[in-house]
Amino acid sequence: ILSFFLAPCRRRIISEARNQSPSIFDHPRFPPLKRRMATATYPPPPPYYRLYKDYSENPSSAPEPPPPIEGTYVCFGGNYTTEDVLPSLEEQGVPQLYPKDSNVDYKKELRSLNRELQLHILELADVLVGRPSQYAKRIGDISSIFKNLHHLLNSLRPHQARATLIHIMELQIQQRKQAVEDIKRRREEAQRLLKDAFVTLDGQ
Repeated sequence: ILSFFLAPCRRRIISEARNQSPSIFDHPRFPPLKRRMATATYPPPPPYYRLYKDYSENPSSAPEPPPPIEGTYVCFGGNYTTEDVLPSLEEQGVPQLYPKDSNVDYKKELRSLNRELQLHILELADVLVGRPSQYAKRIGDISSIFKNLHHLLNSLRPHQARATLIHIMELQIQQRKQAVEDIKRRREEAQRLLKDAFVTLDGQ
């Protein structure tokens, strides 16, 4: 009970002490906050811009741009290729868990892999409880299933791109038809207004 009554007094004493005691940042050694904020200037242009100083007058004085990259290249430590080809699972060292057929039922295979993934996760939980030292094999199986799922989804990217393009074109056709109908309606309204104006002028 005593602490309940003394709490407001303690808070008041602390508040007054804070208001009276100067802050460390009020010391003359510390400049204001705005002055202490570090600012960085915009980086200068690359040095080879000087090679193009006479380009407007003499385009041949500047070096030709580098040719476009073809084949493989390295970007941020990863190897990439300009050929837009989806590598197979065998090339990536991953066993393929669905049929190697061009006519793959994607919906069926995705559902099958999803069920298999759920089963392996349950088995992993059972292994972690009963045989923790044997978890590595289950982790590898789950990783292979995930990679197969991603590969199947990536195989659908061309179909997705075509479907998206078709949808965009259908929307554009619909918008153009709507614009044509709106122009026709505006024209009819303008013709009606002109007709009414001629009738009014003839009546006068």
